[in-house]
Amino acid sequence: MTAATRVAVVGVGEFGRNHVRVWREIEGAELAGIVDTNAERGAKVAAEFGTRVLPGLGALADERVQAVSLAVPTVQHARVACQLLGAGHDVLVEKPMAASLAEADELIATAERAGRILQVGQVERFNPAVAAALKIVNRPMFFEVHRLGVFTPRSLDIDVVYDVMIHDLDILLTLVKADVIDLKAVGIPVITDKVDIAQARIEFSTGTVANVTASRVSTERVRKMRFFQEHEYISMDFARQDVLRVRVKTGSGSAQATDAQPEIGFEKLPTVPEEPLKTELRSFLDSVRSRRVPLVDGAAGRHALALADRVMEGILDHARRVQLTTRALEARPTGTPEARPFTPQETR
Repeated sequence: MTAATRVAVVGVGEFGRNHVRVWREIEGAELAGIVDTNAERGAKVAAEFGTRVLPGLGALADERVQAVSLAVPTVQHARVACQLLGAGHDVLVEKPMAASLAEADELIATAERAGRILQVGQVERFNPAVAAALKIVNRPMFFEVHRLGVFTPRSLDIDVVYDVMIHDLDILLTLVKADVIDLKAVGIPVITDKVDIAQARIEFSTGTVANVTASRVSTERVRKMRFFQEHEYISMDFARQDVLRVRVKTGSGSAQATDAQPEIGFEKLPTVPEEPLKTELRSFLDSVRSRRVPLVDGAAGRHALALADRVMEGILDHARRVQLTTRALEARPTGTPEARPFTPQETR
């Protein structure tokens, strides 16, 4: 019988707490403990899930921890992840993988030198709806994407592009598999001093166009992606984890030179509902055990981050052109958040 893989969670804010909860449910994993700079929060989470607070990153080796979920603030991802990788741990780092492309490259290089597994937490890639859509995508030409949420006081260290939209950018890159040749974007702060709502129009070398909207200040929660390919329309609902396929039936409609009315077919694609985080962590565990490259490896995480950077560049360019001067956009460099000291209250 194979021994359980010992895992730990570093950073137990809202995201990290969920990792603790799910690791307790995964067969083949043994939760060795958690690490957090906020002693009160760490003790509370440890008590809630029946685990231990470890005194620091150095204790992970003493506890024979092989795999780590890392959910500290984005500005700390590269520094902490590189320390963990260098110490011999496999790491799943939450999205976005780093605060800049240079840091992402450092993270990838460190994992390669250390011979460790590096996975990026693009959790929606593990949504059953995405898995179903991947089986039928052929040549999508137009996407309409909405990821809207109500305001919550979490992940406010990053703009909505990196907090929310990056999920859909990663999925678009996975479905389209082409270079971006044009991008226009707009975004504004609403409640915070970061961009809280953003919209981007992205054109790929295949001619595919995607309109992507992300908000963390909406009055309702919507997580949908719709795309169109020849003679069919596919609607994905990430919250319901389902996919509806609407298409002209073979031998009817515009595919035939006939005056007959096209016959439309509706098909709900089969999916097996499961919490995407659980699927993600199970996949990470499989990579740790098999040493296979993760589904969302460092290169995929970097690709999504690079596109998110381009969206932010578009937002900043638009702000300059329309002379939008706010605290969030004045003199902002392109890219992810400025590096600043880590405070315990910011743990994600």
